[in-house]
Amino acid sequence: MPAILHLYKKAYKGLTKETWYLSLVILINRSGTMVIPFMTMYATQKLGFSIAQAGFIMSFFGVGSIIGAFLGGKITDAIGFHKVQLFALLGGGIMFITVGYLSTYLSLCIGILLLSVVNESFRPANAAAVAAYSKPENRTRSYSLNRLAINLGWAFGGTLGGFLAARNYHALFWVDGLTNISAAILLMFVLKKANKEKAIILKIKEENVSTAPSAYKDRQYLVFIALTILFAFCFFQMFTLLPVFYKTQLGISEDEIGMLMAVNGLIIAFVEMFLVYNLERKSKPLKFISYGVWLVAISYVLFNLLQGQFMLALISILIITVGEMLSMPFMNTYWISRSSESNRGQYAALYSMSWATSQIAAPSIGGWIAEKYSFNALFWVLFVTAGLSALGYSFLMTRVIIK
Repeated sequence: MPAILHLYKKAYKGLTKETWYLSLVILINRSGTMVIPFMTMYATQKLGFSIAQAGFIMSFFGVGSIIGAFLGGKITDAIGFHKVQLFALLGGGIMFITVGYLSTYLSLCIGILLLSVVNESFRPANAAAVAAYSKPENRTRSYSLNRLAINLGWAFGGTLGGFLAARNYHALFWVDGLTNISAAILLMFVLKKANKEKAIILKIKEENVSTAPSAYKDRQYLVFIALTILFAFCFFQMFTLLPVFYKTQLGISEDEIGMLMAVNGLIIAFVEMFLVYNLERKSKPLKFISYGVWLVAISYVLFNLLQGQFMLALISILIITVGEMLSMPFMNTYWISRSSESNRGQYAALYSMSWATSQIAAPSIGGWIAEKYSFNALFWVLFVTAGLSALGYSFLMTRVIIK
């Protein structure tokens, strides 16, 4: 036991206090994350929309996410990450509460679109902040600490969300909104307009941003982004259509669905930092990404190969969680390694946009396949798509494409 505790201590050692502050802000914010994973269930069970309609609503979240990520990256490079994070958290909190009062199909689509534009502008700003406040030698672990906070919050939010969804869907929106606002207030107190950020902005101006290489012309990075879109398309099914599958096909209750989401978050919170600490210098990031994406592919195809209810869902969640821990921290390592302080917002925005693009495709295409054909057909599609993405990452690792 002492040896294990010593390893955990080493995994967390050397991270800056600002990195810890950012993670605390994320923890507060994500502790209320419950609207999005339960939105498809809210739309189908409470408002009476079809699975395809619910998927289309979630696609509007994806459209807004692309716009928000692009604008967030642009504005971050122009005025800094602090103001963008504050605006996104405060504005997102207000929008979550507002969307909870929308009940027609059109108004919900528009509300979700506006919500995601504001809320998702936070991502590139936050990614740039983590990069700015971390040290080069522990940058992967700094992002993993951020993910640890996200997943601890996710575990709590998923459990509470399942409890609330089984009793009062409307409360989900209020809790999500208030935690966003609380995170903004905390950010104002623990990370005021920092000298670190001022120095970065001054350095960018001195370097002349117009001479910095554009992320949108980095061919190797664009290939990476395309592969990430394929992977994210598969991964997002976990939060959009899998809960519906659990409920309608496996007969799992909302409380149990919340528990499954919590398992994912808790494992990541307790294992990922230790895992990353032991892996980050042993091989290229793309190798671990490929392994992780293969595991995600396997997690979906299990539903077509095995029979079961809660235990089958739990096994699948465990596998997808390991895949997530192997892939996502090193995705952050990869994109940050190709950026500089003067174009980091662009790289962060493109990475965020890749996930946002999949937020459009995942629920709409996935919902269409599940409704027109079957969930079994959807799981085969996800297995093939994730498998192709994993092969692509392996191929990219063996090729050097010049910027």
